[in-house]
Amino acid sequence: MITLEPDHQSAIIRTERGLTIAGTRITLYDVMDHVLAEYPPKFIQGLFELTKDQIDAALAYIEANRAEVEAEYQQVIQETEELRQYYEEQNRERVARISTLPPPPGLEAAWEKLRASKARHQLQMKIC
Repeated sequence: MITLEPDHQSAIIRTERGLTIAGTRITLYDVMDHVLAEYPPKFIQGLFELTKDQIDAALAYIEANRAEVEAEYQQVIQETEELRQYYEEQNRERVARISTLPPPPGLEAAWEKLRASKARHQLQMKIC
Protein backbone atom coordinates (compact mmCIF):
# COMPACT_ATOMS: atom_id res chain seq x y z
CA MET A 1 0.00 0.00 0.00
CA ILE A 2 1.25 3.46 -0.86
CA THR A 3 1.54 5.77 2.09
CA LEU A 4 2.10 9.49 2.16
CA GLU A 5 4.77 11.13 4.23
CA PRO A 6 3.23 13.72 6.60
CA ASP A 7 4.71 16.75 4.79
CA HIS A 8 3.59 15.42 1.39
CA GLN A 9 0.05 14.30 2.28
CA SER A 10 -1.66 17.20 0.57
CA ALA A 11 0.88 17.51 -2.25
CA ILE A 12 0.19 14.13 -3.87
CA ILE A 13 -3.41 12.99 -4.19
CA ARG A 14 -5.15 10.05 -5.79
CA THR A 15 -7.64 11.02 -8.48
CA GLU A 16 -9.45 9.08 -11.20
CA ARG A 17 -6.24 9.56 -13.23
CA GLY A 18 -4.07 8.02 -10.51
CA LEU A 19 -1.44 9.62 -8.30
CA THR A 20 -1.54 13.32 -9.12
CA ILE A 21 0.29 16.45 -8.02
CA ALA A 22 -2.34 18.43 -6.10
CA GLY A 23 -3.66 21.48 -7.90
CA THR A 24 -2.58 20.13 -11.31
CA ARG A 25 -3.59 17.52 -13.86
CA ILE A 26 -0.03 16.16 -13.83
CA THR A 27 0.28 12.58 -12.68
CA LEU A 28 3.33 11.00 -11.11
CA TYR A 29 3.38 8.75 -14.18
CA ASP A 30 3.99 11.84 -16.34
CA VAL A 31 6.89 12.73 -14.05
CA MET A 32 8.15 9.12 -14.06
CA ASP A 33 8.70 9.24 -17.82
CA HIS A 34 11.29 11.94 -17.23
CA VAL A 35 12.71 10.52 -14.00
CA LEU A 36 13.44 7.22 -15.75
CA ALA A 37 15.04 9.12 -18.65
CA GLU A 38 17.26 10.76 -15.99
CA TYR A 39 16.21 14.33 -16.72
CA PRO A 40 17.30 16.77 -14.01
CA PRO A 41 14.61 17.85 -11.52
CA LYS A 42 14.90 21.50 -12.62
CA PHE A 43 14.13 20.48 -16.22
CA ILE A 44 11.08 18.43 -15.16
CA GLN A 45 9.90 21.33 -13.00
CA GLY A 46 10.11 23.72 -15.94
CA LEU A 47 8.58 21.28 -18.41
CA PHE A 48 5.44 20.88 -16.32
CA GLU A 49 5.49 24.44 -14.95
CA LEU A 50 5.61 23.18 -11.36
CA THR A 51 6.71 25.08 -8.30
CA LYS A 52 9.83 23.96 -6.46
CA ASP A 53 7.62 22.58 -3.67
CA GLN A 54 5.52 20.59 -6.16
CA ILE A 55 8.48 18.96 -7.92
CA ASP A 56 10.20 18.29 -4.60
CA ALA A 57 7.04 16.64 -3.23
CA ALA A 58 6.59 14.55 -6.38
CA LEU A 59 10.19 13.35 -6.41
CA ALA A 60 10.19 12.65 -2.68
CA TYR A 61 6.97 10.68 -3.00
CA ILE A 62 8.33 8.66 -5.91
CA GLU A 63 11.53 7.91 -4.00
CA ALA A 64 9.73 6.95 -0.78
CA ASN A 65 7.27 4.68 -2.62
CA ARG A 66 9.39 3.64 -5.60
CA ALA A 67 8.24 0.03 -5.96
CA GLU A 68 4.53 0.86 -5.75
CA VAL A 69 4.78 3.90 -8.05
CA GLU A 70 6.78 1.94 -10.63
CA ALA A 71 4.25 -0.92 -10.53
CA GLU A 72 1.40 1.52 -11.20
CA TYR A 73 3.51 3.25 -13.87
CA GLN A 74 4.06 -0.06 -15.69
CA GLN A 75 0.32 -0.72 -15.58
CA VAL A 76 -0.37 2.73 -17.06
CA ILE A 77 2.21 2.10 -19.81
CA GLN A 78 0.60 -1.25 -20.66
CA GLU A 79 -2.93 0.20 -20.73
CA THR A 80 -1.76 3.10 -22.90
CA GLU A 81 -0.17 0.73 -25.41
CA GLU A 82 -3.31 -1.41 -25.52
CA LEU A 83 -5.43 1.69 -26.21
CA ARG A 84 -3.02 2.88 -28.90
CA GLN A 85 -3.22 -0.48 -30.66
CA TYR A 86 -7.00 -0.59 -30.36
CA TYR A 87 -7.51 2.87 -31.87
CA GLU A 88 -4.88 2.28 -34.54
CA GLU A 89 -6.82 -0.80 -35.65
CA GLN A 90 -10.19 0.99 -35.41
CA ASN A 91 -8.94 3.85 -37.59
CA ARG A 92 -6.76 1.93 -40.06
CA GLU A 93 -9.31 2.06 -42.91
CA ARG A 94 -10.17 5.72 -42.25
CA VAL A 95 -6.50 6.76 -42.28
CA ALA A 96 -5.91 4.81 -45.50
CA ARG A 97 -8.95 6.45 -47.13
CA ILE A 98 -7.93 9.95 -46.01
CA SER A 99 -4.39 9.45 -47.32
CA THR A 100 -5.77 8.95 -50.84
CA LEU A 101 -7.78 12.19 -50.87
CA PRO A 102 -6.47 15.09 -52.94
CA PRO A 103 -5.10 18.11 -51.07
CA PRO A 104 -7.56 20.83 -50.15
CA PRO A 105 -7.87 23.55 -52.81
CA GLY A 106 -5.12 26.13 -52.50
CA LEU A 107 -2.81 23.87 -50.49
CA GLU A 108 -1.39 21.78 -53.32
CA ALA A 109 2.09 23.32 -53.04
CA ALA A 110 2.23 22.77 -49.27
CA TRP A 111 1.15 19.15 -49.68
CA GLU A 112 3.76 18.57 -52.37
CA LYS A 113 6.43 20.01 -50.07
CA LEU A 114 5.22 17.67 -47.30
CA ARG A 115 5.31 14.64 -49.64
CA ALA A 116 8.88 15.52 -50.70
CA SER A 117 9.93 15.90 -47.06
CA LYS A 118 8.41 12.52 -46.18
CA ALA A 119 10.19 10.89 -49.11
CA ARG A 120 13.55 12.36 -47.99
CA HIS A 121 12.92 11.17 -44.45
CA GLN A 122 12.07 7.63 -45.61
CA LEU A 123 15.20 7.56 -47.76
CA GLN A 124 17.34 8.65 -44.79
CA MET A 125 15.77 5.93 -42.63
CA LYS A 126 16.67 3.29 -45.23
CA ILE A 127 20.27 4.54 -45.37
CA CYS A 128 20.66 4.32 -41.61
